[in-house]
Amino acid sequence: MLGTGMTLQRSDFTTILTSPTQRTSVPIGVLCQFLLMPLSATLIGRAFLLPYRDPLTSQPIGKDLFLGLILVGCSPGGTASNLVSLIARADVALSVLLTACSTILASAVTPLLTKTIVGSAIPVSGKALCLATAKVVLGPVALGVVLNEKMPRFCKWVSRWTPFASVVLVSLICGGVVANNAGMFLGGGGAMASTSGFLSGAMAMSVPKLILLSVLLTHTLGFAFGYLVPKKFFGFTERTARTISIETGMQNSALAVVLAKSIGADPLSYLPGALSATVHSCLGSGLAAFWRVWDGRKLKEGTEESMQ
Repeated sequence: MLGTGMTLQRSDFTTILTSPTQRTSVPIGVLCQFLLMPLSATLIGRAFLLPYRDPLTSQPIGKDLFLGLILVGCSPGGTASNLVSLIARADVALSVLLTACSTILASAVTPLLTKTIVGSAIPVSGKALCLATAKVVLGPVALGVVLNEKMPRFCKWVSRWTPFASVVLVSLICGGVVANNAGMFLGGGGAMASTSGFLSGAMAMSVPKLILLSVLLTHTLGFAFGYLVPKKFFGFTERTARTISIETGMQNSALAVVLAKSIGADPLSYLPGALSATVHSCLGSGLAAFWRVWDGRKLKEGTEESMQ
């Protein structure tokens, strides 16, 4: 978060208000981020995770997994989306703005959405979640912006290394969570016990596979509707629709893990965020590669037609 703030200036936010294009694309992009992903996480979580009970003790541990998935869905966009937007030939400047805006708004929106969605099923302290989000998001980003205003040369030099540092830190955070639950992954996690919804009856699945499936479906829906809503309902260009799709589907998964830890949630709630970091990176990179190949084919076809 500090690295993100060190790449921003106050003028970056005034652009949203002065540019006619950004005045529409940025709000719609942020709405997709904080409406489509939480909705996807809620639907998938209630169908697959919330009904889960431990096969040995019959304890309803699905609520902890559900909380973890909701935190993923309510988190802001991740900085990896900026690189994926570049690969996909999307609007990188818009991607950076969307990441910055969703990160700033996350201080208030993430705890509000999380409390609203899980409040009826899981006792979560809204105050603790707000304080945790402010310490993890708002404080570091604000400090980064101030440093960039006061020491732009230093921040420009440091910013060359922050992407690599971010990758290392995310890998350590998510890798640590998976390592702490290695027994579950290596042992298969047991079979599904008493469940309802889509997983009732004969269908049985281990905990790791269940979490992976839930995370995969959540991000897939985010990418899909993040593209279709701006494109079909708001008439945005292909380039803008791709950008919003990538921003919607790629979350700051490490933040979801940190927030779950900060509010004292069960360690099981860390797992969706830990797996999400890998899942959304693979999906986003694959989608970007597909769009890039698709553009190349269209360009080749257009060239051949013009030569005939």
